[in-house]
Amino acid sequence: GSVSVLRAMAEAGTPALVFSSSCSVYGTPPRTPADETLPLAPESPYAASKVAVERILPWFADRYDLRVISLRYFNAAGASFDGTLGEDWDRSPMLIPNLIKAALRRRGPLDIYGSDYPTPDGSAIRDYIHVVDLADAHVRALDVLASDRGSSLRALNLGTGVGSSVRQVIELVEDVGSRPVPVRWTDRRRGDPAEVWADPTLGFATLGWRARHDLRAMIETAWAWHRRVSAMTAEGD
Repeated sequence: GSVSVLRAMAEAGTPALVFSSSCSVYGTPPRTPADETLPLAPESPYAASKVAVERILPWFADRYDLRVISLRYFNAAGASFDGTLGEDWDRSPMLIPNLIKAALRRRGPLDIYGSDYPTPDGSAIRDYIHVVDLADAHVRALDVLASDRGSSLRALNLGTGVGSSVRQVIELVEDVGSRPVPVRWTDRRRGDPAEVWADPTLGFATLGWRARHDLRAMIETAWAWHRRVSAMTAEGD
């Protein structure tokens, strides 16, 4: 699918692309925080698909003078601050929407994979990034590509540079929602690293961008969105 898009861009003479990549391209990184010099070592089909496209992009960039910025998202979370846009949790595999859904009793207990990682509290550590910050990074990436500054191909991490454990996320959801979250602790999944968080230095140097919103803001905005949608659904029922 990505190759079809790239071919169509070449035929149409479209000069620039912002590619949605992922921090999963690093697999289990040899060090944290993860920077863009780390080797690409995917450990899942999803991550492998992102790596495949990133490895195809230089060929198109060279052949068709395509300017590309690949944005390697860390864990996107949150909703718009005005409450109008959020993530449809019926289709979301992400941790925070499913924790909120469990807290609001819109689903049963949530399975949490792994309580024996070599981390301070035994749960996996990830870098969560607010969707509003992600949107800001995209606009800045488009501006950079439009001005044709720098090289024609770059990959940038988009993260806060702060790692939060799954237990910390659960506790914060319970604090924001003022209610317990039913979870079941189960075995680890293959391909899930113990800890990954970003070194966002290059993103700031290239885009003048840094994350402004912390994990609490992500959970508060997501909670407000999902509670409103849940209430509307309950009225419809």
